[in-house]
Amino acid sequence: MRLAVISDIHGNLAALETVLADLEAAGGADHLWVLGDHAAFGPRPAECVRRLQGLVETWGEQRISFISGNTDRYLVTGARPRMKAIDSEEKFAKLLQTRKQQDADFAWCLSQLSFAEYEWLAKLRHHLDLDVPGFGWVVGYHGTPGDDEGMLTPDTPLEEADDALLDREGALGVGGHIHQQMDRQLSRWRVVNVGSVGISFDMPEMAQYGIFSFDGDQVAVDLRAIPYDVDAVVADMQEVGNPAHEWVVRRLREG
Repeated sequence: MRLAVISDIHGNLAALETVLADLEAAGGADHLWVLGDHAAFGPRPAECVRRLQGLVETWGEQRISFISGNTDRYLVTGARPRMKAIDSEEKFAKLLQTRKQQDADFAWCLSQLSFAEYEWLAKLRHHLDLDVPGFGWVVGYHGTPGDDEGMLTPDTPLEEADDALLDREGALGVGGHIHQQMDRQLSRWRVVNVGSVGISFDMPEMAQYGIFSFDGDQVAVDLRAIPYDVDAVVADMQEVGNPAHEWVVRRLREG
């Protein structure tokens, strides 16, 4: 059995198409999980949502599953990223600038969506699981189980990482959010991050995802990173007038 997992598309349609083409060339999969952050930041938020919606017809409702990420929640509810209270006037000025930029970008992305696309994002669930015969339960989440802003990275202390999955059953956890690929063994869990389709931090100018091949109680993890036409995305960002284009372009180029 093969499970393909993609995450953090962030409105980057060119990167999404690259990943879907690579998955088909690699032999496809029995199931496809999409782990959130579908629309915000990139030049084509609505087009990405429609492309994902269209995949249901290709894959069938039993083979493809979607969850919400933190930026999907921001678009739907008006929430913004959690921040600690700042302790200086200099940091306060920077906080105001950051918040203004975030608000402008989320407002622009929201304005690109139809109500039907907004409603689709609003109805997404927040957790996935799959009982793989011979292997056991695999769980999928955005940040950490129960927290779409949770950070589980290669450097997260072991005790803290273990706690993030303490109340779950299974052996393999798959997430996104950190825009960085990871394959890490915890005390009981193996946790894998498939990176970001649309804005990779650890491999700039690459579209990332993962394929999991199960054979009995074993799983082979193939973390893939595929080049795509970043120049075209940068040009598209500037053409559509996304107010966050400078930040996004820097991230696309530098991670």
